[in-house]
Amino acid sequence: MARPSEFDRYEAIAKAIKVFARQGFEAASTSDLLEGMGIARQSLYGAFGDKRGLFIEALRRYAAGSLAQMRGTLADGTAGEAIEAALLVGLGSSDDVESGCLGVGSIVEFSRSDPEINALNDAAGEAVVAAFSARVRDGIEAGELDAGLDTDAVGRMLLILRSGLKVAARGGASESELRDTARLALRGLARDQT
Repeated sequence: MARPSEFDRYEAIAKAIKVFARQGFEAASTSDLLEGMGIARQSLYGAFGDKRGLFIEALRRYAAGSLAQMRGTLADGTAGEAIEAALLVGLGSSDDVESGCLGVGSIVEFSRSDPEINALNDAAGEAVVAAFSARVRDGIEAGELDAGLDTDAVGRMLLILRSGLKVAARGGASESELRDTARLALRGLARDQT
């Protein structure tokens, strides 16, 4: 009979996300992960198989949480307000290196070399684009956004902008700089008032 885990899996993955966000996959040693997660080596291997298995589970959890947070902000206010909030929520900062984006970090670290990580990041990106596109459609229907917009193209642009904002936040951009950048992009989506 298998011995039950002696740790909270949810909490352990949350702690692993912080270690991976701070160091990346390659630089995070097993010792770093064990210390950060507060578990024994045997528990890590028994629960996750290996460091890569832990990373895949952490990336999956991070992507789901980030998407849920973004979708929550997209539900409130006008389309412009909601999109701005979604662009700026959960960006992280240079002051808290454990708040970096695990998705963007994994894309930079792995490029397109790992099919399983690619699939996770591709699915997350598609979900973000779909969420932004739907809110842009709402804004067009409400007369707030330009009726000539290609909602899918705008969704892709907003995904790319959000990724860039995450990198800028990690690089030390201030909250006001990030907000100004988001607002500049959103001005280009507004319905022409002339």
